[in-house]
Amino acid sequence: MRKLTFIIIVAVLAWGGYWFAGSTALERGMGLWFDQRRATGWQAEYTSLATSGFPNRFDTTIKGLTLADPETGLAWSAPFFQILALSYNPGHIIVVWPETQTIATPTQRITVTADTMRGSAVFNETTDLNLNRTSIILEGLGLSSNNGWANHLEHGQLAMRQIEGSETAYELHFDAKGITPASDFIKRFENVALLSDVITGMDITANITFDAPWDRFAIERARPQITQIDLDLLQANWGQLDLQLAGLLEIDAQGVPSGQITVKAKNWREMLALAHQGGLVPSALLPTITDALSFLAALSGNKSTIDTPLTFRNGFVAFGPIPLGPAPNFSIP
Repeated sequence: MRKLTFIIIVAVLAWGGYWFAGSTALERGMGLWFDQRRATGWQAEYTSLATSGFPNRFDTTIKGLTLADPETGLAWSAPFFQILALSYNPGHIIVVWPETQTIATPTQRITVTADTMRGSAVFNETTDLNLNRTSIILEGLGLSSNNGWANHLEHGQLAMRQIEGSETAYELHFDAKGITPASDFIKRFENVALLSDVITGMDITANITFDAPWDRFAIERARPQITQIDLDLLQANWGQLDLQLAGLLEIDAQGVPSGQITVKAKNWREMLALAHQGGLVPSALLPTITDALSFLAALSGNKSTIDTPLTFRNGFVAFGPIPLGPAPNFSIP
């Protein structure tokens, strides 16, 4: 019995020593990371950093947090940020954001509010903390800019998983429900039939390849840039409008895409009116584009539905035979 008691005491002391050493190393490592960021010119400040959760957890809370990258002009501040992990599995973490935080860009300041905003991440067993998979859950998300716009999202979930055999390719799935765009955005389209004030939902499934792994250097040095988007499906529903996209894009080092995305649009006339009122289609070209799309719809066998490709080439994009203008840039700041 005495031997058993002795073994239990030794085990408890050993585990306590492990937890104390682990929490101390964790806090020291985070403090060092902030020091390194400041040494490279960042603003990297916090008012307190502490770890709790003995004996089975490493729950670290950082309070009064401010991070600002002078190269991109991006900044983030939050009253607290939590990193939670089981002490026996530190490679799987849960992160929790506060109900209110702020993101600043060179052009605006955005207040982010959320009923729930948390994520989980599992890292490969490497010193670079290479990301294996992650998911983020959003409930009651609000974005409000000092430029005067505000958006709201009822529910959203983003999931990424590293594709087996590659450190830089990920399966991505995103779904969103109950998207309320800014009121001035809705006002532009108040004369478009079949629309509602809320975008019912959006789903995206794709494989995305980057030029570098998503690891700790993605924050410390430079964000990985997209080199390929294999879009299995993007589907969006807004009122009675239904839009589906699928296809493959190659992205060059400047963020310029090339390739083709097939577009299937139900009630395309209302979508065209939406694009016109949003300033994407000039009034002078509206009759010509309407005639061309009517021809394409007739070919598909359904006058209210279009099934035709978006072609990206030489920095420009065309919808079927209709040139639309410069292609979007996919560079990540």
